[in-house]
Amino acid sequence: MSQQQPDPAESVFGAPDMGFAEQEPSGVLLVDEPETGGPGLLARTGAELFGTFVLVFAGLGTLLYAKLDTSGGSLTVAVAFGIAATVVLATVGRVSGGHVNPAVSLGAAIAGRLSWADLLPYWLAQLVGGALGAAVLWLTVPTGLAQLISGSEDKHLLLGTTANGFGDHSALAHLLENSASAGKAQFSLAAALLVELLATAILVGVFLVATRHEAVEQRAPFVVGLTLTVLMLVTLPITNGGLNPARSTAAAILAPSWALSQLWLFWVAPLLGAAVAALLVRAFGSSATAVNDELDDEVEDDGDEEETFPVLPA
Repeated sequence: MSQQQPDPAESVFGAPDMGFAEQEPSGVLLVDEPETGGPGLLARTGAELFGTFVLVFAGLGTLLYAKLDTSGGSLTVAVAFGIAATVVLATVGRVSGGHVNPAVSLGAAIAGRLSWADLLPYWLAQLVGGALGAAVLWLTVPTGLAQLISGSEDKHLLLGTTANGFGDHSALAHLLENSASAGKAQFSLAAALLVELLATAILVGVFLVATRHEAVEQRAPFVVGLTLTVLMLVTLPITNGGLNPARSTAAAILAPSWALSQLWLFWVAPLLGAAVAALLVRAFGSSATAVNDELDDEVEDDGDEEETFPVLPA
């Protein structure tokens, strides 16, 4: 079975309406070749760069200053990430698919929504956009704020509060570091790996399903944004909320050295989760679409026949 890689601009938020042909006697399901055209690679990667910049700037910016707001905490940060994802998907979704996340782009490639040749350019654009977002936050940190929040004038320590980590550097461990329970409660490597893998799998699965059909086009940004909000609420106390290698890398490059040493987990777990989700969506989603198409064909065929009514006994 051969399938031409689609152009994400030819679809709903990067999810092409892949019309399925009639099933051949051999049982092989043939996929119609998508049309070419739409925004070029430069426009799409530019959209990904911009979208990731917005997500990182809004999300990490809220996380950076969350300690100054005692009323919101994790809820404020989670909502900020969710709203940013909603705005980005609604804004650049028609151009690039609105992935703004290397894990989502990998899932889209595995699911047949993104050309494999475009995967690395997408990743590069997302990493640059995330790095720019973190750089703006670094440059705008007020004098004396690092001392106020982290107890040191070193801005690396301040940016370290936005980085992802596990063990001694899990969010819970940092929260308790100045209390009597310091060192007694922390999330292990295994716990962080499992949570990041499952959370990213859910996020990518929801994205791929929500952006698959025109019927849910208007709701997709809100579905994805609310999903990210809920998942951030779960993961913030554990790993400081990763689910996105571009977000994790952006925070790590300006944080203390421990963040870079643990960054590998926040690439491996999300990418594995994305692969699992994409394979499941590709397997079960394609089967469901084929069944729906067959049912639609049967309904159309029945509509061509003369309408009959049952004869009731006298």
